[in-house]
Amino acid sequence: MKDALERVAIPDADAARERARAVVLAAFAEREPLPRQRRARAIAVAVAVAAVAVALAVASPPGMAVIDRVREAVGIEHSAPALFSLPAPGRLLVASDAGVWVVEADGSKRLLAGYRAASWSPFGRFLVALRRNELAALEPDGDVRWTLARPGISEAAWGGTETDTRIAYVDRTGLRVVAGDGTGDRLLAPSERGPLAWRPGARHELAYDSASEVRVQLADGGRVLWRANRGVKPVRALVWSDDGRRLLVLSSAALQVFDGTGRELLHAEPDGVGRYTDAAFVPGTHRVVLLQDGTDVVIRDTGRTLFRGSGLAGVTPSPGGRWLLVTWPRADQWVFVGPGGRLRAVAGITDQFHSRSGFPRIEGWCCR
Repeated sequence: MKDALERVAIPDADAARERARAVVLAAFAEREPLPRQRRARAIAVAVAVAAVAVALAVASPPGMAVIDRVREAVGIEHSAPALFSLPAPGRLLVASDAGVWVVEADGSKRLLAGYRAASWSPFGRFLVALRRNELAALEPDGDVRWTLARPGISEAAWGGTETDTRIAYVDRTGLRVVAGDGTGDRLLAPSERGPLAWRPGARHELAYDSASEVRVQLADGGRVLWRANRGVKPVRALVWSDDGRRLLVLSSAALQVFDGTGRELLHAEPDGVGRYTDAAFVPGTHRVVLLQDGTDVVIRDTGRTLFRGSGLAGVTPSPGGRWLLVTWPRADQWVFVGPGGRLRAVAGITDQFHSRSGFPRIEGWCCR
């Protein structure tokens, strides 16, 4: 039966092939010559290419393979060659092979060399940065306020109010807490590894991943306030809403949202064999922006797709929530998605942040 079907002539196939050929030639003749890029990571998805793919798909069933290849092609063609400015107020923290970068709203960058990761303090006045065996509190211009030597530091988060803060971090002994001025370092939870997220407010409540559960614990005194089952998959992200009334817990297999007492309000799983890649609350709201399968950025409650591409890695909302920064390693681009579907793409990200072995990682966008 299969052989018989393959011998059946497709009506108007020759004419369809000629139409596809005409589209290809016209697109080629009208193309704008572009200079050769120093690296070939980013492959632009041009309108002409999409038109050719559609024509070929009409011409014959093998044309569907062309559609698949187009879906894998990545990059926004009309992207800026450098990050000239941010589309919204605030500063970015970016980690690369060279260290941690502080990026101002006007596009200027300062390298804090030798650090592997970083996190903003509340309101963005300081940042905590990590070396392998050192925790450091810095000003954004790089001035060091204090350091703490500890073995094998892997993660840190800074929370609290403008005048009373705590830093939670992980070293070889487990989850530890130190005051924002570097005093009172102590072990809070032995052998725990994180991730970590401070609940906004003055009570110093810390959420962290522990075995197959999420815990919320008081940093001062150590009392565990509540626990919640989070399944068997490792947690990718823990995020509190701005008002501290919702906690988002994301793994590749599930999205959960809890209220401030540990009651589960939402449990969602990806369709079929899909997976979740990243998620965040839109600032000032309880709406979740979700990255699925590294391809689709959607608003969870409406299902509206904000951006689509192949090989996306992360989503970071701007402090005011009007813009979204989508990281796109496969295209070596950042894409800023704004009101009304506006797009601002920046190319050559790895070169701009002097990263040789990996794509730069967004550590935070703070503050208005």
